[in-house]
Amino acid sequence: MNDNLSTEATIIPAWNMTINKHKITKELIFHSNRGSQYASYAFTNIIKKYNGIVKQSMSRKGNCWDNAVAESFFKSLKVE
Repeated sequence: MNDNLSTEATIIPAWNMTINKHKITKELIFHSNRGSQYASYAFTNIIKKYNGIVKQSMSRKGNCWDNAVAESFFKSLKVE
C-alpha cells in the first residue's frame, strides 16, 4: 500500500514481492481491472518478459461485474 497510486509505487513493487515469494512454474493468468497502473507500458512490459507464461487479462470496458467479488473484498479491506 502506498499514498501514491503510480505504477512504480504500487503495482510493480507488489508484483516483485509476489514473484520473489512464489516462482512461476505453470501458466498464469493475471486478471485486473482496466486501471492505468495495470495498463501502463511499465507493467505490461514486465508481463511480456515472461514470454507467454503469464497472460494478462482485464475486465471488459465499462463492466464492473467482472471484478465484483474482488472489488467487494478490497472495499472491505480499505474500510477496515
